[in-house]
Amino acid sequence: MRWQLRMYRVKPGELDSWVGEWREHVLPIRRSMGFEVLGPWVGDGDLFVWMIGHEDLEAADPAYHASPERAALDPDPARLLADVQTWVLDER
Repeated sequence: MRWQLRMYRVKPGELDSWVGEWREHVLPIRRSMGFEVLGPWVGDGDLFVWMIGHEDLEAADPAYHASPERAALDPDPARLLADVQTWVLDER
């Protein structure tokens, strides 16, 4: 299993909107595509943190982004994000 730690800085004042759209749209699509999801957590200001895991993360993550389900999200939830940082982590 490979994991990806995802830390987002949400645009000021948009955290509640982001969390709602993430729960309603992003989370179900990720789970339907075989991802394990840990979190989310929120931190100081507009920080949103979560982790995704998959046996074939390198193939599954691009497949998620290219999927018709993800493409159909309108408006795109990513419009609410100011900054995205990700790190790939391996279990030991």
